[in-house]
Amino acid sequence: MTADPSPWCLDWPVSGEGRVGRAVLKLSPETFFVDEDLGLPGFPEECGADQRQGEGEHLCLRLEKCGDNTDYVARQLADLAGCRAHEVGVCGLKDRHAVTRQWFSIQRPGREAEDVDFVATVAERWPVLACHRFNRKLRRGDHRGNRFRITLVAVEGDRAAIEAALNLVAREGCPNYFGRQRFGHNGGNLDRAIADAKKGHRPQRRRGHGNRQKAGLYLSAARSWLFNAVLAERVRQDNWHQRLPGEPDPQRPTGPLWGDGGTRSTEVQETLERQVVAAAPELEAVFAASRMSPERRPLVLLPGQLEWQWPSVSELTLTFHLQAGQYATALIGNVFELQDAGGLAASG
Repeated sequence: MTADPSPWCLDWPVSGEGRVGRAVLKLSPETFFVDEDLGLPGFPEECGADQRQGEGEHLCLRLEKCGDNTDYVARQLADLAGCRAHEVGVCGLKDRHAVTRQWFSIQRPGREAEDVDFVATVAERWPVLACHRFNRKLRRGDHRGNRFRITLVAVEGDRAAIEAALNLVAREGCPNYFGRQRFGHNGGNLDRAIADAKKGHRPQRRRGHGNRQKAGLYLSAARSWLFNAVLAERVRQDNWHQRLPGEPDPQRPTGPLWGDGGTRSTEVQETLERQVVAAAPELEAVFAASRMSPERRPLVLLPGQLEWQWPSVSELTLTFHLQAGQYATALIGNVFELQDAGGLAASG
């Protein structure tokens, strides 16, 4: 990954024999396509704006966007609908430097008769691929995952080695790191989390929706960084595929999403996790009064239906499916040193 002057480690060890190539990511939005897989019963994937389905007080629209990030579109939809921003729901955040398809929900109780005109207004800004009435707001993580079609350009490296590395990822997965964008420019979100903690700010009690949202973002960045640090140590020890003694998940190896009290693991695994986190005492201190319950996240990212083709000797197109909350850059960055030409690629 591209180096930067951050005091924080924002690059993590990879699995296998290391990165075997170099490539440019997101040369144009068309080279990074993301299609949200909602997976909720009854929702249409693509049926046209005039074929509304379902019932409920929330109008859900599947939009295609390019050049706009998710928060911007949500705010614009709120303005068009005459509602408050928090009455617009999304399942995940999608990058502006990409072509993305995703669902938005807008709370519009008793206004079903106005749907046709409202959808037509929205369609003047973004293509509306499907409509659906639903009985509740869409929430973060509601979706099943995302489908990706990503074309890397200026690819360098031995083709046989690149394909061997991709085959290994397809079979065994790769480390399930949070993406660098989670941490802000040069790790700025981590610095803000520490600053807030030193001032005694508790995110859940801050006044103003915008302040609470930002505080939550910084806190999320801190626990994501600690997770990556633990996973990185597991990769160095070559046991990231294994359940260690004290693993609280009965089926798969997981790492800590730190909270008040630290981790839910015990025995060998708890010792490892607390030792890693203790090396970042300022971040550990962020959670002393956070009232966030410790949670877990899988250590292994196993993509679905990973396939690839070479449009030319220096271009590689990858298609795959990831579960919600997983990052395409974690997969691609496990194989390639990446130069990001368009900004940091989001999950969602």
